[in-house]
Amino acid sequence: MQSIALRGHHLFCLLGYRGKGYSESFCTNMTAVYETLRNDPKTIIEIIEGPDKICAAFPSDQPNHCHNPSVYRKDSEILGELGLAAGNRLSWEELIGNIAAAVQPEDIHRLCYDCPWEPYGLCQEGVAHIRQAKMLRPLP
Repeated sequence: MQSIALRGHHLFCLLGYRGKGYSESFCTNMTAVYETLRNDPKTIIEIIEGPDKICAAFPSDQPNHCHNPSVYRKDSEILGELGLAAGNRLSWEELIGNIAAAVQPEDIHRLCYDCPWEPYGLCQEGVAHIRQAKMLRPLP
């Protein structure tokens, strides 16, 4: 069974992902991760600290935020909300269940207030969807 290494805040980014991102190559990578999880929710997620598979495709011509203290804060606080830590391994299906049980859509503003994507409301919509459907939506 395949596994994907993800940092804490990307668990929420995936819920809000709608095919938009920092560059075409970033979106190609993010879409591949998203579709893997959508089509095979038994995929094992290894929670890691620091840059992960999604960060690997961040465009080199833009200011990289993957090591910013604010990003590590989001990772830590989101994992804390879910009762998880770096080194945990569980299926995407189990993670979605944890998120649905522990997080409300309005929690996104508190946890991700300094994210440039937060004002768009995509992650709030993603959390609301996961709480109801327990699975990722098809991308537009």
